[in-house]
Amino acid sequence: MSFALFPAIDLRGGRVVRLHQGDYAAETVYGDDPVAQALAFAEAGAAWVHVVDLDAARTGEPTNRTAITAVAAALAGRGVALQTGGGI
Repeated sequence: MSFALFPAIDLRGGRVVRLHQGDYAAETVYGDDPVAQALAFAEAGAAWVHVVDLDAARTGEPTNRTAITAVAAALAGRGVALQTGGGI
């Protein structure tokens, strides 16, 4: 049996975060550089990186488009695919 892992980067206000059970009032901030996080996943062997714009999921406005574009540019040419979600 084989499976694929999709490491995820959740963005809120341009920062890399994780919400506790989807609660926007209960977030843990893991860093303020989503490109560095994406590259760390790539260097660890990820074939895909999943990026979620939590602000867009909540408001319907693609707030983190610049960060997502920067992640896409950083992963381009490294053989790592990008998947996005969250109100995009």
